[in-house]
Amino acid sequence: MIARPIRAALVPLLIVIAVLAILFALAALLQLRFGLRPILALRDQVGAIRHGTRTTVDEDQPAELKPLAVELNALASESAAALTAARASAANLAHALKTPVTTLALTVGDNPEAAAQIERIEGVIRHHLARARTVAVAHRVKTLLEPVVSDIVAVIGSRRHDVAVTIDVPAKIAVSLDAHDLSEILGNILDNASRHARSSVVVIARAEDRRVILSIEDDGPGIPADRREQAMQRGVRFDEAPQSDGFGLAIVRELLALHGGALELREGDRGGLCVLMYLVKAT
Repeated sequence: MIARPIRAALVPLLIVIAVLAILFALAALLQLRFGLRPILALRDQVGAIRHGTRTTVDEDQPAELKPLAVELNALASESAAALTAARASAANLAHALKTPVTTLALTVGDNPEAAAQIERIEGVIRHHLARARTVAVAHRVKTLLEPVVSDIVAVIGSRRHDVAVTIDVPAKIAVSLDAHDLSEILGNILDNASRHARSSVVVIARAEDRRVILSIEDDGPGIPADRREQAMQRGVRFDEAPQSDGFGLAIVRELLALHGGALELREGDRGGLCVLMYLVKAT
């Protein structure tokens, strides 16, 4: 007799409790969704800074997040300033060393042994200055590949009128590489290719997923397969031309590795050397 009225009272109460529980759960989910939206947006902006598509985060944030946004912008600014200072220091050191070494080279006269040692010193200086500069390399950069290739080819074409350079580089391909470093890399490889080519050099680039494959092939004598790895070692010279110091390919490989890329030497389709460079595709 007593159980029936108790049950009649409990059933509506339990229904109300269940409905309230569902409403509270939905409210909590909505609060979390809308409450975390500024944090998710801030996360995306930090990711964009890391990939080089923006330099700061928005400081127009909720009161709780605004101090974090301000500190993130300060950190990004200090990082950019440190990078600029490191590059400027390397450039200043290179300029300071250039004149004394050049003067010393003029004083040795016809002494071939002294001249060879000075040339070696100059090569070592260039090599280690390049390494010092790349320690502070910017990983959050985006450089279009085609304009850099075209500029270097134009300079080479003014010196080698007998070598035709064919370029097949899509205009929209960009790599995650500083423009100065990209110029040094391509300058080394294209200069080598033009000096060894009999009549032509072919430059081809294609994008694959997250990387860009750039090939530079000449129709020269090439490098035997068993000597290609040795050719990328520091100080190794197969070319006896005065401008060859044996550090070009070594510096290129180190620069590429620092930027997440790689260097490979192969035999080209026309019997010459094919240099393959694997670069990180900029997003």
